[in-house]
Amino acid sequence: MVYYQSMADLFSARLAAEIATGAPLADRMRPRRLNEFVGQETVVGAGTILRQAIDNDELFSIIFWGPPGSGKTTLARIIADQTKSYFVALSGVLSSKDDLLTAVKEAAERRKLHRQRTIIFADEIHRWNKAQQDALLPYVENGIVTLIGATTENPSFEVISPLLSRTKVFVLERLQPEHLEAIISGALTDPERGYGQEAVSVEPAARELLTTAANGDARAALNTLEIAVKATPAAKGEKAVTLKTVAEAYQKPHLLYDKKGEEHYNVISAYIKSMRGSDPDAAVYWLGRMLAAGEDPLFLARRMVIFASEDVSMADVHALPLAVACMQACDLVGLPECAINLAHVTVYLATCPKSNETYVAYGQALTEVKKTLNEPVPLHLRNAPTKLMKELGYHQGYKYPHNYPGQEGKQDYLPKKLEGRKYYDPKANPFLKH
Repeated sequence: MVYYQSMADLFSARLAAEIATGAPLADRMRPRRLNEFVGQETVVGAGTILRQAIDNDELFSIIFWGPPGSGKTTLARIIADQTKSYFVALSGVLSSKDDLLTAVKEAAERRKLHRQRTIIFADEIHRWNKAQQDALLPYVENGIVTLIGATTENPSFEVISPLLSRTKVFVLERLQPEHLEAIISGALTDPERGYGQEAVSVEPAARELLTTAANGDARAALNTLEIAVKATPAAKGEKAVTLKTVAEAYQKPHLLYDKKGEEHYNVISAYIKSMRGSDPDAAVYWLGRMLAAGEDPLFLARRMVIFASEDVSMADVHALPLAVACMQACDLVGLPECAINLAHVTVYLATCPKSNETYVAYGQALTEVKKTLNEPVPLHLRNAPTKLMKELGYHQGYKYPHNYPGQEGKQDYLPKKLEGRKYYDPKANPFLKH
C-alpha cells in the first residue's frame, strides 16, 4: 500500500514538473517573492502599509483594483507564500456560492486543527453577485478567512458596501515601459524559467515595441515575447528576434509607429495640443493614429470631456455636453463605428472658441484654499434650522437676491479675510461675460 502511494506521489510530482516546464512563459516568470516583483512601488514598496503588514505577518483583507497584467494575482500568491497562508483561488466567473462556502468550511477546520490562516483569492470579484458577496461577509468579519479580491472594475460600484468597508482597497497602475523592460530582461536571462540557457537575443527596436505595445500589461508582453521566440528560426545556434517578428506576434503591424517608450503620451499630447491650437486636420490625424494603434476609445472620449472644460469652457457652452454625449456614444456603439463619433467631436472641439478662464479661476481659488485652510463661513450665509443657531446670528442679514433688483442685494459671499478676491476673469471674450 505504501509502495503504491509512493508511486502515485512520484507520478504526481513528475506530472507537476512537466506541466511547470511546459507552462507559458508568463506563468513561469511569475515572481515568487516581493523582491522579484516589479512595479507598484506605492502599494508594496518599502515602507508602505501593505509591505509592513506582510513583513509583520499582520495581514488584513484587501482588494486589488487595477488593469489586466498589473500584478493582482501575482501579489496575492506572493502574500500567501510570505505569510505562510493557505491559498484558495476562486473565480468570479466560474466559482459558485457552494464553492465559496466549501472553502470557508475547510478554512475553519484548517484554523482549528493547524492554526493556519486561509487566504481566499477572489479573482474578478466584481462578477460575484450580491448573494455570493453577502455569503462571504461574515467569515471575513470574524477572521475565519482573509480575503484578497482582484478586480478591473471600480469596487465602489461592483463590491457591496459592507464587504468594501471591511477591506482596504489598493489601486494598481498600468506598468510603465521601464517595468516591462525589466520583466523582459529577466525572461531573457533567467536560466531556470526563461531563456537564460538558450542563445536568444531581441534587437533594440523589437524590445522597445514589446514595452510599449503591451499597454502596461506584463502578461501581454511576455506572451508576445514567447510567440516571437518560438517563431524565430535558429541560425548558427542563436535565435535573433527582430522587430518584424514581434510586430507579427502582436498581430498589429501598425503598432510600429510606437518607437519610443513615451510615444503613447507623446501622441495624446499632440492630439490635445492640436485641438487647443484649433487645427482640426492635425487633431483628426492624431485621433486616427491612436485608434489604429488600438487605443481605447473611451480613454479618448474622457480626454475630450476634460478638454471641453479646461480649454473651451464658457467660450462655447455646448462643448461639454457634446463631449459627454460622445463618451456615451462610444460606450453604446463601440468600435469601429464610434470612431465617427470621435472624429465628429474632435473637429467640433478643434474649431470652436477657446477659453481657459474657468480652469485658471479654479486653480487660483484652490491655491488660496490651501493657504487659508478653514476660514469660517460668514454668519449671514449660514442656515439657521435651530433656535440656538438663530440666537447666534446665523442667517441674519442675508439678502435673498430675487427680492432685490440690480445691485441693491449685493453682499459678500467669501470669508471675511478673502473679501474682494477675484479668481474668474472673463477678459475680452464676449462669450465669458457675466
